[in-house]
Amino acid sequence: MASVFLGINDRTFTFLFVAGRSEFQGTGFRNPMDMALAPDDVIYVVNRSYESRSDGTRINVFRLGEEREEYITEFGSYGEADGQFIWPISIAVDSEVNVYVADEWLHRINIYKPDGEFLRSWGRHGSGDGELDRPSGLAVGKDGTMYVVDSRNHRVQKFTLDGKYLAQFGSFGSDHGQFNTPWGIGLDKDDNVFVADWRNDRIQQFSPTGEWQASFGQPGTGGDASIARDQGGVRVVSRPVGQFNRPTGVCVDQDGDIYVADWLNNRVQVLTPEGRFITEFTGNAGLSKWGVDKIRSNPDMIRQRNGVRDFTPEQVLWAPCAVKVDQQGRIIIADTTRHRFQVYQKNTEPVLI
Repeated sequence: MASVFLGINDRTFTFLFVAGRSEFQGTGFRNPMDMALAPDDVIYVVNRSYESRSDGTRINVFRLGEEREEYITEFGSYGEADGQFIWPISIAVDSEVNVYVADEWLHRINIYKPDGEFLRSWGRHGSGDGELDRPSGLAVGKDGTMYVVDSRNHRVQKFTLDGKYLAQFGSFGSDHGQFNTPWGIGLDKDDNVFVADWRNDRIQQFSPTGEWQASFGQPGTGGDASIARDQGGVRVVSRPVGQFNRPTGVCVDQDGDIYVADWLNNRVQVLTPEGRFITEFTGNAGLSKWGVDKIRSNPDMIRQRNGVRDFTPEQVLWAPCAVKVDQQGRIIIADTTRHRFQVYQKNTEPVLI
């Protein structure tokens, strides 16, 4: 359990379980970059994989239900043809569960039916209105329009779902409302827009029409990759709260609390709607359901695991890229370099701590 403040606290969290394992195909993930939550506990996952193993680049579909992770299907592949992608980075679904995938390399958005059948794509490389340069985060508003984080153009653009340009906000810089290579995006229940301003190491909040409202956080640990590289996946390293090191993902729950994937600090931070620090998640993982199934089928793996003396590297988050909160109040973290998801529960009843 993770919490802060003394006495009665209605913001407490309990670790539930880990989902997934490392696989290039089938029942597992390979560098999951982002996820989209669909009805009936269905989750669509973008797998980036590696340049040297492009066969792991795909979209997974699984259900996170009472039996934990349940494999459904997968679709998409590495390439430049219709329905393929080179550097998939973000994913979203609309009200009809059509699936949208942003491809950084091809500067386009692919659209699929819920079952993975390719429908069409849109997007053109450039810096003009409606053009894209390394699109990253995607979010679909309640009005049926799409926000696209246009990363290398340092802005957010707004489109219809079929790609018609509507509006934009942001420019290069570090002042209020400006960006430096933004990445992730999330909407609250009123469609206010939250952007992970990656190279500025902060989160910015905007109205649905793009007016700047607030900024949260400041750089922590110097903005380099040393913690993720040297300590990532090995142990938890204490870092000042409220500071970010290349934040990649952001989402907002029904209470207005803000969750930030603090990528190079190997953690997820939770903030109040005003930006006050609540708690952080650094990882509590063990074996997933799929992981247990795999180990039980291989006696050599069982013997190797029985020889492990320190399971800390198995527990901690390693460069998490995305975080989402579902309707049940479950916080689902893409533990990207561990090729899995860690799941926490936000408790609805006050807890004496």
